[in-house]
Amino acid sequence: MCAERISYGPGEHQFVDVYPGAGPPVVLLHGGFWRSRVALDHIAPVATDLHARGHAVVNVEYRRVGQGDWPATLEDVEAALRTVDAPAVVVGHSAGGHLAAWVASRVPVRGVVSLAGVLTLADAAREGIGDGAARAFVGAGPDEAPERYALADPAALLPLGVPVRAVHAPDDDRVPFAISRAYAETARAAGDDAVLVEVPGDHFTLVDPAHATWPTVYGQITDLIG
Repeated sequence: MCAERISYGPGEHQFVDVYPGAGPPVVLLHGGFWRSRVALDHIAPVATDLHARGHAVVNVEYRRVGQGDWPATLEDVEAALRTVDAPAVVVGHSAGGHLAAWVASRVPVRGVVSLAGVLTLADAAREGIGDGAARAFVGAGPDEAPERYALADPAALLPLGVPVRAVHAPDDDRVPFAISRAYAETARAAGDDAVLVEVPGDHFTLVDPAHATWPTVYGQITDLIG
């Protein structure tokens, strides 16, 4: 069954693909280091797999770097989540993991599954992860625009108050495993239910339902659905 495409704003990138199903919805946020060359079709295989298992799924598109002024991406993700009728489990990959943890500070959700997420934004900017992707996303470095990082960095918004499962492969060569480890440790110290889930594979196997890692990823999602 094809998804129904629904706009949540006037722009060409402000839409969600909705797959009907039972139970609490699963909202998907694709990665791509917030850059325009990667769109929601990158995480569509996950949407298809979850829908085939009977879950309601919402796959979110949003404005990325160059498609809107700061903080257009954050505004879009929040607006998209507010179209979902019930508290969702939010699943994000890479930059989408950052957005998943961030939006959980703005909209009531059941929990967050971050798949190799950029969960410590200021650290990512300082380390130049993704050829300077975090700096390009925010528009400046953390020392130049600390107020923007205070708004956008999930690590600066703790405690979150909802469960977070940070799934990451130590062999990831795009987003360092240490990012998820540092976030989980900081979140637990702040009193949150945050768990680092170490898996085999690489950066992209986490969103491949045909990979041996997928049952672990799926298990994290269903545990938060309850």
